[in-house]
This record gives sequence, structure tokens and C-alpha cells, in this order.
Amino acid sequence: MTPTSPCSSAAQPQSAAQQAAVAVQETVAVQETVTRATTRPAGRIVVGVDDSPAGLAALRHAVSLASAAGMPIVAVRSWALGLPRHGGRRHRPRGRGHPHVILYVNQAREHHACGEIVRRAFEAATGGVPRDIAVAVETPEGDPGVRLTQIATADGDILVVGKERGQSVKRLVHGSVSSYCCEHSQCPVVVVPAARQAGR
Repeated sequence: MTPTSPCSSAAQPQSAAQQAAVAVQETVAVQETVTRATTRPAGRIVVGVDDSPAGLAALRHAVSLASAAGMPIVAVRSWALGLPRHGGRRHRPRGRGHPHVILYVNQAREHHACGEIVRRAFEAATGGVPRDIAVAVETPEGDPGVRLTQIATADGDILVVGKERGQSVKRLVHGSVSSYCCEHSQCPVVVVPAARQAGR
């Protein structure tokens, strides 16, 4: 009789019970993998974008949240006539006509201008649009607070907005976007204050 070697590279035949146990282990491993994949955050980080200190601070925080949670970013820059830095062009007729009547607004130009503001904001805040995070840019027409709360409505969404320190003339005239979002948002809101400047 040939002695059996204690170390053999050949696989020993398995019994039916052993094969069943292996199949169960493989099934459990697959189920665990699917569970981990489906329990990732399903929402988005929706962030209001402008090139103010508070806006840049909000964008940096949004990128940090998205990177940590593996969530996509929706960068929103709305535009409307009469809002700060809206970019609206008022075409006034020569001669007769009320000087404050808006005859034409080039919406394509406004959307392009908003897209450029978003691009420059990413450059200033994080050195550019992050490549490891899915980023969508939306440039709707309308009040910033209203548009942000209309966009951030999906399950798991988080809305990030900036807030200037102190009471500025702009906030007195146009109102606070962050306050509006906190009052009307259907999802959690993160309000990011502008960084303190040296000497203040």
C-alpha cells in the first residue's frame, strides 16, 4: 500500500454535504456584497454656488461631504433680473419707451455666464472640478432660495448653502437665501458661514 502524503496539491473529492456547505458560503458572500452596494447613500449634495466668501466656503464643504459619503454633487447657480450678480442684460430702446422696461433677455447667455461662475468657483474653492466625484451643474432662472429647495427634493439629498457673516446690505435688500432654505427645504440643510478674515 502506498502511504498517503500529508501534503498533496491534488484536491480531495468532496462529499455532498461539503459541496452544499461551500455553495451556502458563496451565496452568503454574494448577498453581503449586494447589501454593501445597495446601502451606499442614495442622495445628492445640492449646493448653491456663487463667488462670495460664503459661497466658496459652502462649495468646499459640499465637496468634502460628497467625497466622504460617496455622493454626487449638484452645483446650482440660478439667475434672475434684479438679483446680485445676475448677469441679466437690459436692452433699452433709443428714444421713446420706459427706461426700466425689459424688452429682451438672452437666456442662453445667462446660462453660459452662470456656468462660468460655477467653473470659476470650483477653481477658487478646490482648485477645479473634482474628478473623483460626479458633478452636475444646473443654471435655472429664478430666485436662488426657491430654486434650491425645488431641486433638493430627492430621498437622501442634503442642501448646502453659504451665509455671510454679519448683516450686509445685499441681505437686507434681497433677503437671505440660507434663511429661506432653512424654512422651506424638504431635506436637511447645512449652512456654512464665510471664513473669518484676518483682523476681524
